[in-house]
Amino acid sequence: MSPALLDIHLTDGDADAALRADVRAGLTAIPKQLPPKWFYDARGSELFERITELPEYYPTRTERALLDHSADEIAVASGADTLVELGSGSSAKTRLLLDAFARAGSLRRYVPQDVSEAALRQAMDALAAEYPKLELHGVVGDFTSHLDRLPRGDRRMVAFLGGTIGNLRPVERAAFLHQLRAVLQPGEQLLLGTGLVIEEDVLVRAYDDSAGVTADFNRNVLRVLNRELRADFPVEAFAHRAVWNADEEWIEMRLVAERDVTVTLTELDLQVRFAKGEEMCTEISAKFRPSGVRAMLADADFTVTRVWTDPEDRFALTLATAA
Repeated sequence: MSPALLDIHLTDGDADAALRADVRAGLTAIPKQLPPKWFYDARGSELFERITELPEYYPTRTERALLDHSADEIAVASGADTLVELGSGSSAKTRLLLDAFARAGSLRRYVPQDVSEAALRQAMDALAAEYPKLELHGVVGDFTSHLDRLPRGDRRMVAFLGGTIGNLRPVERAAFLHQLRAVLQPGEQLLLGTGLVIEEDVLVRAYDDSAGVTADFNRNVLRVLNRELRADFPVEAFAHRAVWNADEEWIEMRLVAERDVTVTLTELDLQVRFAKGEEMCTEISAKFRPSGVRAMLADADFTVTRVWTDPEDRFALTLATAA
């Protein structure tokens, strides 16, 4: 077996520059907003893992059960010999696909991509021990910027799971899918995980749990800014709020100032004021309808091959082929 490879296209310096640019743009916008990727420092990642185990938070366990049920069919329908995963993290759910492809006998190489070099190295070390015959080629990068750095060759299936595409706004989604299509050869594939539109009360509870874990996760972005940009956000002065935007069909996570607040971000030489009751959007999580997923993929020149959904129609896995 060839030794595991790791390509690094995103350094700590790149991440710091991106944080500064995102925060300056977001806190001076009207209304204020921050990208959700800055939730995930070590504490944020731990809090999110706790969220996935909450009774209200159905997406992770629903997708995992759906993968468990359909992975063998996905592997046979795909026939890929290279599996690429965007935003791979610990590659926990991916093992269901790796095992299925092993049973199908087609997979030769796994390419995990993530923004965190440390997380990627840890995941690849574990995978090398579990799958000694599988070639591993990690890519440290941002899936919104570095799709053209993914290793080429062979017949690839790109997995984009977790409903992560729902964190992108419509224009961003379209740009991402067009960029992905541009780096795929005709016949290569995308396996896309999408949350589906369901009852509003179930959706809201999933993002506003009774134990307050999601609230702590949401406020964690302020702790990140306090540490990385020497800001002085009074974290507990901001309340968590999750609302369903029926027009856009997405959940909005917001932080609401419970009093007038003035924040100084020393590293940015920036001072920002929040009026009492002012809201800042920290994440959207769009939910989709099957027809909308098909239309979104068709617009980017993908043809839907097959769709799997769970028994309650809460989540979908769509296998699409580059036309």
